[in-house]
Amino acid sequence: MAILTVTLNPAIDLETTTPQIVPGEKLRCTEPRRDPGGGGLNVARAITQLGGQAVALVAAQGMAGAELARMLADHGVAMEHLPAPGDLRQNLSVIEGASGQQFRFIFPGPTWAAADMAGVQDALLNRAGPGDWLVLSGSLPPGIAPEAQVAMVQALTGQGVLVVADTSGAALAALASARTLMAVLRMDQVESEALAGRALPDLFDSADFAADLVRSGAARTVILARGAEGSVLAAETGRWFAPAADVPVVSRTGAGDSFVAGAVLALSRGQPLPEVLSWGCAAASAAVTTPATALCEAATLQALLPLCGASAI
Repeated sequence: MAILTVTLNPAIDLETTTPQIVPGEKLRCTEPRRDPGGGGLNVARAITQLGGQAVALVAAQGMAGAELARMLADHGVAMEHLPAPGDLRQNLSVIEGASGQQFRFIFPGPTWAAADMAGVQDALLNRAGPGDWLVLSGSLPPGIAPEAQVAMVQALTGQGVLVVADTSGAALAALASARTLMAVLRMDQVESEALAGRALPDLFDSADFAADLVRSGAARTVILARGAEGSVLAAETGRWFAPAADVPVVSRTGAGDSFVAGAVLALSRGQPLPEVLSWGCAAASAAVTTPATALCEAATLQALLPLCGASAI
């Protein structure tokens, strides 16, 4: 039973520092740090850091794709190439030394055609088998309609692949309404309220909405994050809430990907759903104690697990 993560719109993230950001001036920057970017890549890295094994399936070709594979290898993550129509994108993050503020510049990837998505779907159907966990995380490439991802999920679930989706916007709305019966659908509070079309002011509101999604066939398990409060999980067998640990926050970047990593690792090991939720919350809590690119650490997760115990609601 393998854990596979899929990143269709990957990037190489550059981070640098400059004393002050002034318009019109040449801004002298420090040597940039280069990191692999994309939700599926982060999930694979976090699973590896937590002691599991995951293969990152990445739509990246050419020299940039080879560089990305080397970066992931440095993190102990095996990468396999999926077909892609163009060059890998890069994102830029600039920290202003004088204020400590971060300015993030996110660039689009290459524009895809329907045939490109069909090629990826064929590759995934050949790679993933019954009982494998396959995580879809991150944005869709430009040019791809959400319905194309729905068709891919339906094809994968049809051959017994356990699909976990963590997405947003139109892609989330399309998956939630398609009744694919995927294994897990996860979203944060902003995304869940946008999907619900109303505020979800407390955890019972979130649990009710998650249960509605399960009943509709959106997924067998639905997880709604509620930020620093924690997360709720609903399935046919019950509803649970697990609190986030009260820890010093260094960076919230990567907390969601770390949650998915902890939860999927627990699922792959056959743990019951309350433990799956606790592992996700502990992994997310561990992630916020580290710098943005560091994600979660196994020792910290283990220390925080007792603080993230799940209870039925």
